[in-house]
Amino acid sequence: MAHPSASEVLRFYELIAGFQRALYSDIESECGHAKEARDPGTLRDELDLFVLLPKFPGFLTFVEKIAPVPLARSAAELIAQGAQHWQRLLQGCWRDEDQQLMPSCVETALSRIFLQAYAEYLADHTQQGSPDHLFSVCPLCGGKPQAGVLRQEGDGGKRSLICSLCSNEWNFQRMLCPACGEENIEKLVIYTADQFDHVRIEACDTCRYYIKTIDLTKNGNAVPVVDELAAIPLSLWAIENGYSKLQANFLGI
Repeated sequence: MAHPSASEVLRFYELIAGFQRALYSDIESECGHAKEARDPGTLRDELDLFVLLPKFPGFLTFVEKIAPVPLARSAAELIAQGAQHWQRLLQGCWRDEDQQLMPSCVETALSRIFLQAYAEYLADHTQQGSPDHLFSVCPLCGGKPQAGVLRQEGDGGKRSLICSLCSNEWNFQRMLCPACGEENIEKLVIYTADQFDHVRIEACDTCRYYIKTIDLTKNGNAVPVVDELAAIPLSLWAIENGYSKLQANFLGI
């Protein structure tokens, strides 16, 4: 295990990712393989509850079996709520409604995990052109970035962002805060730790938000979403220093 401190988290994520892959395949079988033209930012205009709603109780039952006790209990309670509650919940989460309007943060997190497979299906089946301007949120669904990625380009690294909902990846300026647009280098903080030399905190002293960036120029085998989850000590450093995460991952970290 490369990250023993996060072993329980990663085992849970592995099981969740397996379910999401199977759900993605089911959705693709029902909805087709063709790519469609969609205007930027309109992916959330589509929500096929006819396809999704029958699959939601099976997802909750799966979570109840494999999740840590508190989350498993929440999944069981949500099963008992019934289809009308599930429909309102999925619609609200998909529209990214104000969290104060949602039933609970745990129910929102569970809904988001479930909807990610559908969002990724839509993103993968969208005909994308080259964006004509810089997006600080996902150009497909408007979701906030979950993580950043650095890839080798010339003598340096090229930065991109990964959407927290649909997993779409898009290019983004290297030294620029995706939360507030700050570009003063003196306001942009970078923090790394020895045990995660290819993962770094990129924080902004103007808005006090941060994002984790995975540097593939240092570790080409890294999996950005997995390594973002595993680097829990970096999140603790950020919290202790007064920074908030731009977008919490599915565990609320």
